Amino acid sequence: MSRLGRSFAYLWSSTALSNLADGVLKMGAPLLAVSMTRSPTLISLVAAATTLPWLLLALHAGAVADRADRRRVMVRANLVRAVILAGVTLLAVLGLLNLWLLLAAVLLAGVSEVFADLSAQSVLPMTVPPDALTKANGRVSSAQMIGNDFVGAPVAGLLVAALPAVVFGAPALLYAAAGLLLLGMRGAYRAEGGVEARRPMRADIAEALRFLWSHRVLRGLAITAGLLNLANSAYFAVFVLWAVGDGSEIGLEPAGYGLMTTAFAAGAVVGSLLSERAAGVFGEFRTLVCCWLVTSLLLLVPVIVPSPWTLYPTAVLWGVVGAGGNVLVISARQRLIPARLLGRVNSAYRLVGMGGMPLGAAAGGVVAEFAGLGAVLVGATGVCLVGVGLVRRALSDQISGPLTSTAALSDMSGSR
Repeated sequence: MSRLGRSFAYLWSSTALSNLADGVLKMGAPLLAVSMTRSPTLISLVAAATTLPWLLLALHAGAVADRADRRRVMVRANLVRAVILAGVTLLAVLGLLNLWLLLAAVLLAGVSEVFADLSAQSVLPMTVPPDALTKANGRVSSAQMIGNDFVGAPVAGLLVAALPAVVFGAPALLYAAAGLLLLGMRGAYRAEGGVEARRPMRADIAEALRFLWSHRVLRGLAITAGLLNLANSAYFAVFVLWAVGDGSEIGLEPAGYGLMTTAFAAGAVVGSLLSERAAGVFGEFRTLVCCWLVTSLLLLVPVIVPSPWTLYPTAVLWGVVGAGGNVLVISARQRLIPARLLGRVNSAYRLVGMGGMPLGAAAGGVVAEFAGLGAVLVGATGVCLVGVGLVRRALSDQISGPLTSTAALSDMSGSR
């Protein structure tokens, strides 16, 4: 860690704490919702509320990241999340929490997450040398997985049964600590040659959209990521009903569901740390497409063999290939996008990649109501495989080596 620098160490520490908070909140909220209703449509609204801010605010958050000091944006976003969740904790202690207040809390926390995450991805290249990006992203990804799933998820499963109010109180404290840690980063983190504050924000956004659409690599990856996230959002919005409860196919207790995400996180840590080595051996493009393909096929395993004994090892493999692909695609974006555009183009990419997630989550709940959970799980797998096929066809003839090789950049960037 010391080789990556002092500023990165503070950024990594803050990321670890904020993602631990994410893990408690994102696992605890749907489990609390299950205790309030068994309706697939209502349960899917929790996942939709988590991702809806990306659809509504991603482009504006990216423009802010290119105008403002990115570290300050992250500090403020974390502190706002802390205040929101502290208020919800008080409501829970007073016995006033219901499903609709829970949804509102998740939605408001998600708004702050958009600003925090986009600024975090844009500030990381400002803390480490370009040749250390993949290594740094691997460290950050491992911290995210440990916080989100390895620790946060099982803790959330226990808290739901014992102290439901702490599902919001613990993340509030963690977000506050994450924001304060960022104050240890020395210097300014405003993009050099960034946009003029007097320039209309819509012009900033339009510039980013043009760059993304004209860049064939980024455009292809964004479209595929959009299909994968749309399908996975539908899948996991209702998967809790497939896995948890007496009437479910797998029959897990809430704590067992948290253990599944712990297994996922264990694999994800391994995948994050091995991604750089795998890309060096097989090439970034081949490794990325392989990761996406394997992840998609693994979605069928809990449907074909609905058993804890197959679910847990499958979750480990989900983590290995999912995190490995995530590190590679983030590192590629950070290399391919000019520094002054990084916040905005990242936001445009993530709008395409993540904008369909609330729609997928809502659609998963509606389809499950009328056609059953199995139809959603199998259908989502099919959409993922279509997405992998599209990116394979779109990029395989263009890339013969690593995704970010000099030849690939000059050949595939339509903006050059």
